[in-house]
Amino acid sequence: MNLFTANDTNIKLAAETLLNGGIVAFPTETVYGLGADATQEESVKKIYEIKNRPFYNPLIIHIEKQEWLAGIAYPDGRLDALIKAFWPGPITFILKKRLDNSISQIACSGLTTVAVRQPENEIARKLLYYTKRPIAAPSANLSGRTSPTHAKHVLEDFGNKIEIILDSDLGSCKTGIESTVLDLSSDPACILRPGFISKNSISSIIGPVKILSNKNKKIISPGQMIKHYAPKLPLRINAEKVKKDEALIGFGNTPNATRNLSKTENLEEAAKNLYGTLRELDDPAKYSGIAIKKIPNKGLGIAINDRINRASWKA
Repeated sequence: MNLFTANDTNIKLAAETLLNGGIVAFPTETVYGLGADATQEESVKKIYEIKNRPFYNPLIIHIEKQEWLAGIAYPDGRLDALIKAFWPGPITFILKKRLDNSISQIACSGLTTVAVRQPENEIARKLLYYTKRPIAAPSANLSGRTSPTHAKHVLEDFGNKIEIILDSDLGSCKTGIESTVLDLSSDPACILRPGFISKNSISSIIGPVKILSNKNKKIISPGQMIKHYAPKLPLRINAEKVKKDEALIGFGNTPNATRNLSKTENLEEAAKNLYGTLRELDDPAKYSGIAIKKIPNKGLGIAINDRINRASWKA
């Protein structure tokens, strides 16, 4: 069995596994990550192969200390203030990559930029501390499918294909959706993927910030795939009524909901419950599809709608 309680002994074992070229799944405050030593090209390649992830879709590089940035990316005048406000935490910065950095070219998809984040989660931080190297880690799910917020979700997708899955005593991840991705290689800065940290919070520190519409755009960061986060069953968004044999995900007052993201219309609660609810209802033996009630497109609702719009997208 590859499911390990995330105690100090097992986190050290996971760090050794990474240094020896293995793959480890671990919790962050956003979703579970599928990690490899970011300096080992063959290890990073395994992530793409296990996930069936296209090689043109880059990975986020997780670091333990802000000082690690100096060897990875070039400085940016806006970065210090953003780091002071938001790191460690659920925001990823796209930075111009140092030519002499040790990060795998595969992890960066051959781009001149690199995606970097300092996670807040204590288990992730300890894993980085014991590894003493950056960890390349996308979400620990099959490419394009619903992200994992619990160790059991990782086990469902991969079984024993991963050497170690660190199981948090806290259960589900804190925020439940992936990090905000902010491109600092452009001016003005541009949000490539909305997340828990909002545009308003960022612009209050560095001034005007754009939000990029990802359709038909070149992929320069994680989270830009048009079809993403999807359950196996078709997902119908902004539902007013439920169809025959559909599961209904409610928000607020939804008496006939199969499950409710937040009866009190709390967007943070809804975000935390989103992926677990989609996975729970993704059962073709019970349902023909999943419908989800309209989520207000404000605050954290912008990030939730980004995820469900991608999950429901049809070619």
